[in-house]
Amino acid sequence: MHRTIVSVEELAAHLGDPNWVVVDCRYSLQDLSAGRRAYEEAHVPGAFSADLETELAGPKSGKNGRHPMPDLAHFAAFLRELGVTNQTQIVTYDAGADMFAARMWFLCRHFGHDAVAVLDGGFGAWTAAGKPVEPGATPRPGGGTFSAHARRELTVDAKDVLRSLETRDFTVLDARAADRFAGQNETIDPIAGHIPGALNRPFKQNFDESGRFKSPAQLRQEFEAIGVHPKRVVHQCGSGVSAAVNYLAMEHAGVEGSRVYPGSWSEWIADPARPIATG
Repeated sequence: MHRTIVSVEELAAHLGDPNWVVVDCRYSLQDLSAGRRAYEEAHVPGAFSADLETELAGPKSGKNGRHPMPDLAHFAAFLRELGVTNQTQIVTYDAGADMFAARMWFLCRHFGHDAVAVLDGGFGAWTAAGKPVEPGATPRPGGGTFSAHARRELTVDAKDVLRSLETRDFTVLDARAADRFAGQNETIDPIAGHIPGALNRPFKQNFDESGRFKSPAQLRQEFEAIGVHPKRVVHQCGSGVSAAVNYLAMEHAGVEGSRVYPGSWSEWIADPARPIATG
């Protein structure tokens, strides 16, 4: 069972294996149809597509952030459309050194599916290795029997974060770029800044120059240098997507026990009573 990342060679060896399901999560926050176009142009043979807005997120209320968590029934039905059972090995990928495959990885984990891994280096690494691709779209077979259960212990909500500002129960680790964390150059959310007391680790820092994850040893060293116990870390970003990369990197490094604040900054700022820091 692969639980964090899987190599190009390992996935190539299992192409066509009915017990492996591959999901293309490529996406662009600037061009919402770019991922689907890229998928239809070329994808890993047999891979299905997943859309961030409709399948990897739930309905927006105006108060729950830009990419709310989907509910259990919605996500379980999506996996069953792909033919997933509780024994299926799921492999997710995006363009490489990106956040969208990690989002699906986290959702699978949250809803009770442990056999899920991200393709190391993503589609970029796959094509660079000369592996086969195909155009079009893979029909969804249905017939999956996946039975979901929500792991509430993997997440916190805004009330938990607000309470922790007083109790210091945990430290928020913000995965956004440093300028957005500091309240500069905010181009996505209407209010700039960060949660008071949060630390910043941009999610891109988890990848090496080739777009693959850094080694577990290096990641472990970097997370330990932050100086907080993993069970007292809560991952946050703009909308709960790139936060999953820091969470995945910690798990891959064996630094286990952290959690995710899914609503993240875009939910936090929806209530003007919640405090904001800059700098």
